[in-house]
Amino acid sequence: MSRPVTVGVDGSEGSVAALDWAADEAELRGTGLRLVYATRWAQHQLGAMRVSHEDRAGDAVGVLASAEERVRDRKPDLAVTTDEIEDAPNSVLLAAAAEADLLVVGSHGLGSVRGFIVGSVGQEVVADSKRPVVLVRPENEESGAGATEGRDRRKVVLGLDVTEVRDELMEFAFDFARRHGVMLEIVHTWHAPFAQRHKAAEDADMASALSDAVRPFRDTFPAVEVSEVSTPGRAAEQLVEAVSDARLVVVGRRRAARGSHIGSVAHALIHHASCPVAVVPHS
Repeated sequence: MSRPVTVGVDGSEGSVAALDWAADEAELRGTGLRLVYATRWAQHQLGAMRVSHEDRAGDAVGVLASAEERVRDRKPDLAVTTDEIEDAPNSVLLAAAAEADLLVVGSHGLGSVRGFIVGSVGQEVVADSKRPVVLVRPENEESGAGATEGRDRRKVVLGLDVTEVRDELMEFAFDFARRHGVMLEIVHTWHAPFAQRHKAAEDADMASALSDAVRPFRDTFPAVEVSEVSTPGRAAEQLVEAVSDARLVVVGRRRAARGSHIGSVAHALIHHASCPVAVVPHS
């Protein structure tokens, strides 16, 4: 049985954008769509008034019903399930992610009383999830491309460290590009000293290393058009610029034995990328 695409919902603009993106992706993957709502959001807001279980449950019923209706209006043939779960948002999302093909969440909601992703919760989920997590911005944010606008973009960008090529990361990016019928642009950056006597030779070496890393996956996914970009500079800055016309940017995150850490590149993209961000955990 295939895993569903799962999305966290709360009625905010961010979660609506995530809902639309997740529904489109579930349809494309041929899976079901699961909507989850966590009722204990209040404990994640400093100074927030405690809300009764009855009120939280009532909010959940309304939000889930509205979200399900939106999906059925857009995707009438898509199998949809809904779950209201009495727990904290990070716990709900992490448990849902473990059972999902991928987890989709809204990247906005810091100012919302009912924000599902409040404070550091979204980053905690990205850092601890064992499955890929996609963060989607609302369409009306100046710096973001939402679900509708993003579908018109004709490339996926993958940030790659050629010294740490992982199958999970490469396969996710190639498979996403294949499913969507768009080009995959793979960006590798490295630190260049201020004064460099053999710059041309190093550029060639880095480009060759990138080609060697990508070649096996080109063979596995022959239908995917691939562009390789090897350039000196800071990875976060280069990737934020590269995704200005991207449908999705994909970055990896090492699964840590202890503690949670998403890395500086993923952190920068989550806050500054103009498109949805997929963070793929790997060993």
